Amino acid sequence: MNNREKRNQRMAEKLIKNLKQRHFEAYYCATAAEAVAQVSALIPDGSSVTWGGSMTIRSIGLTQTLHQRPLTVLDRDEAKDREEAQRIYHEAFNCDYYLSSVNAMSEDGVLVNIDGNGNRVAAITYGPKKVIFVVGLNKVAQDVNSALSRARGTASPINARRFDINTPCQIDGLCHNCKSPDSICNYIHFLRNSHPAGRHTVVLVGEDLGY
Repeated sequence: MNNREKRNQRMAEKLIKNLKQRHFEAYYCATAAEAVAQVSALIPDGSSVTWGGSMTIRSIGLTQTLHQRPLTVLDRDEAKDREEAQRIYHEAFNCDYYLSSVNAMSEDGVLVNIDGNGNRVAAITYGPKKVIFVVGLNKVAQDVNSALSRARGTASPINARRFDINTPCQIDGLCHNCKSPDSICNYIHFLRNSHPAGRHTVVLVGEDLGY
C-alpha cells in the first residue's frame, strides 16, 4: 500500500465514523471495481432499482452490471422519448433502490447535491426504500460551505458543459450565481442525517470519480 492509499484508507475510516453518527450505512472500497461489487451485493435479486443522472455510476460500469442481474431495472437512459423518461422519474419513488452520487460531501458527513429539475434530490429525500451513493474521495471537502462551493464551482459548470446549455458558466467555467432559464442549479439539497436510520448508504471509493 503506497502513501496515497494509506491516506485514503485512514480518511475513509474517519468519514465512515462521521457518516454512521449521522445514521448512514457506510463502506469503503479502494477501487471502482470493488465499489461495483459492493453495491451489487447490497441489492438482492428481485429488487427494483433505478438511478439519477450520475456520471459516476455509469462510468464505473455499475449500471451495466445491474442490467445483467435478475432485477427490475428502470433505466431512463433507455427511454424512447422525454415522456417515457418522465414516467421513469415518477416510478423511481416506488423503487426498492435508488442509486446516485453526490456533487460534494463535507468531512463531517453532510452530502450536497444540486439539481436542475429536482427529480434526483426528490428521490433522495423521499420515496425509494433505499438510496445508495457512490462517492469518490475527490468529492470530499473540508466543511459544508466548502462542499457547496465545490458543487457550484466545479460540478455544476462541468455538467453545464456536458448538457451544452446556455449558462454563463459555459463561457468561463465559473459559477455566476445566475438566474438563467437554462440553469441547472435550481435545487440545492443538504442531507444532514439518514432518516429513517439506515435508509441511505454511502460507498466511498479511493479513486477520483465523476465531477
